[in-house]
Amino acid sequence: MSVKSAVLGGGLTGITLARLLHELGDDVTVLEQDETIGGLCRSKRELGFTFDTGGSHIIFSRDTEVLSFMLSVLGENADRRERNTKILYKGRYVKYPFENGLYQLPDEDRFFCINEFVKNLIAVEKGEVPPPTNFAGWITHTFGRGIAECYMLPYNQKIWNYPADRMSHHWVEGRIPRPPVEDIIKSAIGIETEGYTHQAVFSYPIEGGIEALVRAIADPVLPAVRTGFPVASIREEDGGFTVSDGRETVHADRLISTIPLQNLLPCLADVPAEVQAACDALRYNSLCSVFIGLSGSVPDISWLYVPDEKAGLFNRISFPSNYSSKVAPPGHSSILAEITYNDGDAVSRMTDDAVIEHTVESLVAAGIIPSRDAVVYTGLERQKFAYVVYDTGYLENIAIVREFCRERGIDLVGRFAEFEYLNMDGCIRSAIDFVRANR
Repeated sequence: MSVKSAVLGGGLTGITLARLLHELGDDVTVLEQDETIGGLCRSKRELGFTFDTGGSHIIFSRDTEVLSFMLSVLGENADRRERNTKILYKGRYVKYPFENGLYQLPDEDRFFCINEFVKNLIAVEKGEVPPPTNFAGWITHTFGRGIAECYMLPYNQKIWNYPADRMSHHWVEGRIPRPPVEDIIKSAIGIETEGYTHQAVFSYPIEGGIEALVRAIADPVLPAVRTGFPVASIREEDGGFTVSDGRETVHADRLISTIPLQNLLPCLADVPAEVQAACDALRYNSLCSVFIGLSGSVPDISWLYVPDEKAGLFNRISFPSNYSSKVAPPGHSSILAEITYNDGDAVSRMTDDAVIEHTVESLVAAGIIPSRDAVVYTGLERQKFAYVVYDTGYLENIAIVREFCRERGIDLVGRFAEFEYLNMDGCIRSAIDFVRANR
């Protein structure tokens, strides 16, 4: 089999690339190791419940072109919701983002946050605070010690499962907005303010979970998608590439990889030791998604951040049945809990049943689930590659790996191929930009 372009990986990025290339008349094929497409944007349906297996996903973006693309392909299978997001803080629901909910904190904590914010602001303006050199320093430099210690540091420690003072801060600008001083003061005295306004209204597929988005994008190119094709070897041959799964081979003039670098490099021959070492040093988190189906209702919350380790292993709780009325049976509701982990840590050693039991027990204790009797369904999925972690060695290591792939003529597009923390809209944008630049 010979094609012009072979795309490795049938996740959101790979499927979007295939569609865009197909629309330009390119002869393209997608090679996906699993039997279904979707990657981190897969969904599962059981007993009338639909859950996103790669963690909770919603459709929003500051990028109007990408947002329009996502909504247009979904068509009538898209519903809109107003965001109602909270932080579980010392047993109370605090408005998200944290700096917009200071008025809901205990008096002592509210004073600590606003006092440290003002003190830090003055010190920064006087030049008394050196520029931050890592992510933890950036948090304190931006928000002050109060907001940092009450929420930002514990939450980020939980989600990244890595010390914030050993993470780079190069990626933060634009992803974590700097709060206006007026908003902090208004929030502290109880005047309503809104943060992260680009998320204030979001969309979600009415039926099918987030996988419905990938399937809608894939619709025109499904004949070009080969599932059950785990790439085992890649050889440069006749000015192109020969890709094999050990049984069949595909020859392509151009090779575009959207699969994790950690899976790509073992398929290549003659990888220099320094390149392999740089790839091995790139950090990432795995994700455990716990699915809970309930009889009755759940709180009227979109998703809930949980910074306190004592409240449970999960860093975020979402309520899919608040996104769509079609993802749970009538009279029922649903919860999705997300836990990040790494090979060798405590969560990686827990059985699935133990993780589910811990999650249900913790949610009952927090009052989010009224009682164990309300639970009618549980499930769990683990994703090896979920979050890119920007440690302090990231920039040096990723440059080495990218240069090697560039020299070999392999294009990298998407979250774990570019090894960038891209949301869904960022993955689609990377596909659009690549196709435009390589017509």
